[in-house]
Amino acid sequence: MKSSFKDIITSEDVVLVDFFGTWCGPCQALMPILKDVKAQLGDAVKIVKVDIDKNQELATKYQVRSVPTMILFKDGVPKWRQSGVLQKSDIVNVIESHS
Repeated sequence: MKSSFKDIITSEDVVLVDFFGTWCGPCQALMPILKDVKAQLGDAVKIVKVDIDKNQELATKYQVRSVPTMILFKDGVPKWRQSGVLQKSDIVNVIESHS
């Protein structure tokens, strides 16, 4: 059974949601960075990708105005958000500060 977005972000895990567009160059640049973040942090973080073209309601609900936009959730509450590409070390620091 597929988990709903609400179920995913309200889990006790730290969840980093990457709102992206398939047509977005910076979004493509962020993908390998997020893979490296996941490889480094393992189970300390869940990383969820949301295609804004296929999930317009979610993008509207979370006021995503540009992509990529990352939102970090802890216990279902948005704790941090950033638009644009960040370095791996910056993303790791944000996640670790909310773990």
